[in-house]
Amino acid sequence: MNSEPKIEFISSKENALFKAVRLLQATGTKGQKARIANGQVLLEGIHLVQTWVGDPSLKVLITSELGLHHPEIAQAVHAHLEVCPNTCIYQLDKGLWALLSELVNAPQIAGLLDLPQSCLVKPQSISTLSGDVLILDRIQDAGNVGSILRTAAAAGFKQVLAISGCAHLWSSKVLRAGMGAHRLLDLYEGWSSQQVLSAVTAPLLAAAAEGSMDLFNMRKELILPVAWVMGSEGQGVSEDLMAQAKGVSIPIDPRVESLNVSTAAAICLFETMRVRRS
Repeated sequence: MNSEPKIEFISSKENALFKAVRLLQATGTKGQKARIANGQVLLEGIHLVQTWVGDPSLKVLITSELGLHHPEIAQAVHAHLEVCPNTCIYQLDKGLWALLSELVNAPQIAGLLDLPQSCLVKPQSISTLSGDVLILDRIQDAGNVGSILRTAAAAGFKQVLAISGCAHLWSSKVLRAGMGAHRLLDLYEGWSSQQVLSAVTAPLLAAAAEGSMDLFNMRKELILPVAWVMGSEGQGVSEDLMAQAKGVSIPIDPRVESLNVSTAAAICLFETMRVRRS
């Protein structure tokens, strides 16, 4: 792109766009409602913005004077505008950036991304979900959820269902922990256990400390599509899902009580990949 991009300046925290962006960052139900109502999510940081460079869903870029002089940011902005020339660019006043971003000393860039359609579809409108699925059952820690999404993408599990009670998949903390994995996944959230049982066609395998099946002796079960269920940090897999699933245990040293859920997910998903590759 040869010409300089047109940049709009935002100097007040009362600016309508700035206030809307701050709502998207809100934690809990407030932030989730704002993201769904606006159909947008905030990408914070150069890595996430770079992940969506060239994607028409990234319609707004927000930076600062300092950011505009950062080589990586300048390259990302120009590369995105080459493909998506109608993207809006906003420069925040120096004092506003600290109110917007939680990333201290990081390159000052953010973006507004349109949520993919799968996030806006109501669970009751999906009658069947076939193939491999990863089900997150009320996992509350955003870091765990983001790490699991990153693992799912790496292991080739494209469909992820989050049951109500999970950390919101498109919250700022989950996005940062996911490190761009969201772009590779079909994400569904706000489901009930019954909606999962009605729609998912693959057999359910629930990671559980007391599971009767040994993960490393399951070639026959893992070669075909499966639906892995990862339970909440404190309570594990819910009773209604467990009643319909095969419990699978990961052999560990008996002196250790359990594994972190994101670690357990990584072991289960990559064992599935290993079995299929061998």
